[in-house]
Amino acid sequence: MMFSSEPAAARRVVVLISGSGSNLQALIDAQQTEEGLGGEICAVISDQPDAYGLERAKQAGISTLCISPKNFSSREDYDQQLIREIDQFQPDLILLAGFMRILSSAFVLRYFGRLLNIHPSLLPKYKGLHTHRRALEAGDNEHGVSIHFVTEELDGGPLIVQAKVPIDLEDDESSLARKVQVQEHLLYPLVTRWFLQGRLQLKGNQPEFDGHPLPQQGLLYQEETHSN
Repeated sequence: MMFSSEPAAARRVVVLISGSGSNLQALIDAQQTEEGLGGEICAVISDQPDAYGLERAKQAGISTLCISPKNFSSREDYDQQLIREIDQFQPDLILLAGFMRILSSAFVLRYFGRLLNIHPSLLPKYKGLHTHRRALEAGDNEHGVSIHFVTEELDGGPLIVQAKVPIDLEDDESSLARKVQVQEHLLYPLVTRWFLQGRLQLKGNQPEFDGHPLPQQGLLYQEETHSN
């Protein structure tokens, strides 16, 4: 029996951004730890040429690309070009990290099951924008972050994990956003690692972790038990 001595190819990740890229930086930092991500970020693509996340990627030696929507007459045309560019990298996983575009059905279906998003609310609460403001205006006593598989429903795909933060009387939008970001930067690398290690997958519309179906609200992240 013959065995190949070549190491298995690293699993590949493409990250889509629109802004400063703080979650991207958390992923880059995690990739550089001893534990790693279980794969490598092979490209960062933005729809905004001045997105600081592109500079973060360049500093980490990661390929970057900007595809401006100004050059396309429709969302569908834009997404077809985005698909062509992504496919050149043959990714195992595509991460939305503050990518501020509504994706077409064709895009979502092409990468179904390997397309993740991070959203700053406890979904299904506060889909869309201005989540911190809306939580404060509603008088909520907790807020948080959700990571989910992407489907054609905006911020509506199957939940993987959520983390909660308390809303204190003195909180404003900025302080609440900072609390949520702390959890985002812990969670996104962790969930990425789960996926790339084969522990997390989507079967039909049901996420499974270590072979077990996840509850409708996903896992509740607690830092002291995150490795379980």
